[in-house]
Amino acid sequence: MIREIKTYPNKVLKQKAKRVGRIDDEIKKLIDDMVETMYAKDGAGMAANQVGELKQIAIVNAGEGALVLINPKISNRKGRLIAAEGCLSLPGIELDIRRPEKILVKYLDETGKEKKIKASDLLARVICHEVDHLQGKTLLDRLPLLKRLTMKRKIKKLAK
Repeated sequence: MIREIKTYPNKVLKQKAKRVGRIDDEIKKLIDDMVETMYAKDGAGMAANQVGELKQIAIVNAGEGALVLINPKISNRKGRLIAAEGCLSLPGIELDIRRPEKILVKYLDETGKEKKIKASDLLARVICHEVDHLQGKTLLDRLPLLKRLTMKRKIKKLAK
């Protein structure tokens, strides 16, 4: 089922998601819905709070199919790259954001199995973006204060 994507300034986007304990049918249904919604909206990733669920679940797709990350934890950040990013929760906005070039991510897959992957370039960027969402942060939180305030005003104008 395609779900409604929450857009800025919806308060759920500023809330931290809670760890997933058990992967039951409800969680599996949420994952299926998120994958379907992400593809329907041509996204490269999606966090559960973007569809109103405060659970640490992210779906990412950097061109190799959907990867499900439950309770993701990023470590070993290396390098820095600045590149344009968009967000399903900030439609029509694209911002230059600094992200690590390489990361190590530990997570559970949809079966509950512990996994870790080394990600670089676009995949690392998408994972970092979605983990930010799970921490209650959006692209705007990555901007310097003055630029953030300017963008917030621009977004309010676009919403009218």
